[in-house]
Amino acid sequence: MSKTHAVITAIGGYIPEYVLTNEEISTYVDTSDEWILQRIGIRERRILKPEEGIGVTYLAEKAIENLRSKKDFDPLEIEAVIFATTTPDYILPNAASLIASRTGMTGAFGFDLGAACSGYLFALEVAQAFIASGKYKKVMVFAGDVLSAVTDTMDRTTCPIFSDACGVALLEATEEEEGIVDSIMHMNGNSLEHLHMYGGGSVHPASHESVDQRLHFIHQNGKVVFKRAVTSMADVCKEIMQRNNLSNDDVRWVVPHQANLRIIEAVANRLEIPLDKVMVNIDKYGNSSAGTIPLCLWDWEKHMRKGDKVILTAFGAGYTWGAVYLTWGYNA
Repeated sequence: MSKTHAVITAIGGYIPEYVLTNEEISTYVDTSDEWILQRIGIRERRILKPEEGIGVTYLAEKAIENLRSKKDFDPLEIEAVIFATTTPDYILPNAASLIASRTGMTGAFGFDLGAACSGYLFALEVAQAFIASGKYKKVMVFAGDVLSAVTDTMDRTTCPIFSDACGVALLEATEEEEGIVDSIMHMNGNSLEHLHMYGGGSVHPASHESVDQRLHFIHQNGKVVFKRAVTSMADVCKEIMQRNNLSNDDVRWVVPHQANLRIIEAVANRLEIPLDKVMVNIDKYGNSSAGTIPLCLWDWEKHMRKGDKVILTAFGAGYTWGAVYLTWGYNA
């Protein structure tokens, strides 16, 4: 009996038009283009300029428009919508319901998934399980964030890092030997103090005090997170490669979360995989959390070929981390 796999059959993406440069950031915090490039590897990032009624679902609408320009589909055939984000338009309703309604996917059920920078991987894990079970044949996975909404422009350690973007992938059932082959996911909630946003939840609901204390912005202990990210992503990639008998030569692409160029280089070095096989676009797009991996796939789509063996890996707040091994399903 053949096994059902979930395969990515189309990728879409969208980045806002506004380009925030290092030079502009240096006008309001004590930093410089040289410092940001050396420490993080970012030259510029895209930002969604604040407008009434526009949030991450606006980016998602644009992303699915991009996807449909390459692969048309019937929205009514989509059976599930998963939206990986930590910056939904509203606390409720969820972003998945809004984007499904606006794009005609009204026959689907859906939900938001919060796993910070690992959100895309966790969403693929869920989509794969839905499809492999035989219950659903077509699942739409969105992943993106508007981190500019929760970035403290007075914090020189974080404001150069974060950006806004959204990617979307259509996953379909196939009995061919392609698509998502294996995945390994982890979480550990014992390091809250090193990467968090305390304000806005049920512990610290919005108040004058929470705003005055700047609790509604991302706070990060960069040195601690750096070490954990390198170790966790490298180790989980090694584990999934060993489990699937993959050599370094077998892997065509490694797609890491775009958190910091030095993290990406350190992970590649530990895996002994050359950087020309590693997707990197942090220099021009920054860190859009759950959006970075689908944005890389969107950016590199024209270079990918059916059958390419690909490893996706991410590390984010929680901590959450993991790796997905898949074979690419189509030629652009």
